[in-house]
Amino acid sequence: MTLPNSENRRIVIIGGGFAGISLAKKLGNLNAQIVMIDKHNYHTFQPLLYQVSTGGLEPDSIAYPLRKILKRLKNFHFRWATVERIDPVHSIVHTDIGELEYDYLVMATGTKTNFFGNEQIEANAMPMKNVPQSLNIRSYMLQNFERADNCEDAEERKALMNFSIVGGGPTGVELAGAFAELKKHVFPKDYRHLNIEEMEIHLFEGGDRVLPPMSLHASKKANQFLDELGVHVHLNNLVKDYDGEVMTMGDGTSIKTRNFIWTAGVTGAAVKGFTKEALLDRLNRFKVNEYNQVTGYEKIFAIGDIAYMQTEAYPQGHPQMAQPAIQQGELLARNLKSLFDGKPMKPFKYKNKGEMATIGRNKAVVDLPKISFGGFIAWFIWMFVHLMSLVGFRNRVIVFFNWVYNYINYDKAARLIVRPFKPKK
Repeated sequence: MTLPNSENRRIVIIGGGFAGISLAKKLGNLNAQIVMIDKHNYHTFQPLLYQVSTGGLEPDSIAYPLRKILKRLKNFHFRWATVERIDPVHSIVHTDIGELEYDYLVMATGTKTNFFGNEQIEANAMPMKNVPQSLNIRSYMLQNFERADNCEDAEERKALMNFSIVGGGPTGVELAGAFAELKKHVFPKDYRHLNIEEMEIHLFEGGDRVLPPMSLHASKKANQFLDELGVHVHLNNLVKDYDGEVMTMGDGTSIKTRNFIWTAGVTGAAVKGFTKEALLDRLNRFKVNEYNQVTGYEKIFAIGDIAYMQTEAYPQGHPQMAQPAIQQGELLARNLKSLFDGKPMKPFKYKNKGEMATIGRNKAVVDLPKISFGGFIAWFIWMFVHLMSLVGFRNRVIVFFNWVYNYINYDKAARLIVRPFKPKK
C-alpha cells in the first residue's frame, strides 16, 4: 500500500462509521500520520436506512464521502480497501490492495447481520445493514407490487404483497411502520386496481415485547402504535426457516411471502489475526478494558459496536448505538494524545443521552434517563435529533425538505426500480 513517507507515528483506523469518524476528527492536531481504511468510500447514517428501503429518501441523502468529511485533517489519508487480516506480532494490516504497517491500530469495524447459523435463511432473507441492501429491499418491494398488479393467481398475489419482518428491535419496528404508511397513503394511489387490503405486514419477535432494549412503557406504546397502523405483531415466536417462498415458525405454522426481511440481530465484524482471548466468541466482539485497549494488545484499540467493555453499569457491554461509539471515539483521541505526551489515559464512562424509535407519522417513543414518553412530541424530537446528527449541511437540507414534502403530501417520492433485484433462488 502506497503512502507518503513520514517520520511521525502512524495511527490506522479500520472503519468509517460513527466511531471511526469521531476519532479521526479529534486527531486533527496530533503530530501523527492518520490512515483510515474502509470497504466503502462513504459514511452511512444507518438509523435512516429504513427510509431508503421504503422510498422515503434517496441513498445520497444519508451517505457522505469519507474524504470530504475529513478533508481538513492535515496528515490524513484514506484507502478504499477490504481488510483481510491483522498481524499483531509485526504490526501489519493485510488488505486486498497491499500491506500497511502501524504504530497504533484502532478497530472500528462495527457489526454485520447475524443469521445465527441458519444457512437457508441467510441465503434467502433480505438484510438491511448498508445502502446497497436497502436499495435491494426498495427495488424488490416495488418489483413485487408490479408483479402483483399483473397476477391472476390470488394466492401468489397475496404472497407478493405480504411483508414479513423478523426482529422487533428499533430497525424492525421502524421498517414495519414505514411499510404500513405506504399501505395507507401511497400504494392505494399507485396501484388503484389492486385490493391494497390484501397487503399484510407481519413483525416477528422472539421475545415477549418489541423494542427489548428500551423501557417497558416504550415497548407497550410502540406495540399500540403498530396495532393502530395495522401491523400484525407476533411475540414469543421464533422464525425457524425460509426457503424463498414459505416462512416456517417455531410453532409449526407457516406463511407464504415473497418479502422476507431479516433484522433479528447483529454480530461483530471482527477481523482475523487475533487470539481467542481477545474475542468474545458468541458476539464476535473484541474484549476491551476501560481504555478501549483490546485484551492482550497494548497498541490495538477497539471502539464502537465491535468493542465489548464490561462495567458495573453495563455488565453486558454498552448498547450498540451511535452515542457510545461517538463518545468512545472522542475519548480515545484524547487518550492517544496523552500516550504521545507520556501522560496516563482516562477510563471510558458512557453518558446515556437516551434511546428513541419512530413507528410512523406523529408516532415515536423516547426513553430519556429519567422519563419515557411517546406520541407527537417524541416524533418531533426523533426527527430533530436525527436531522442534526446527519453528516453534511447538504444532507440535512435534502432530508428536511424530503420530510416536509412527505408530511404535506402523504407521499414518498423515491419509488424507483433503478437496479432490479434478483433473488438467489
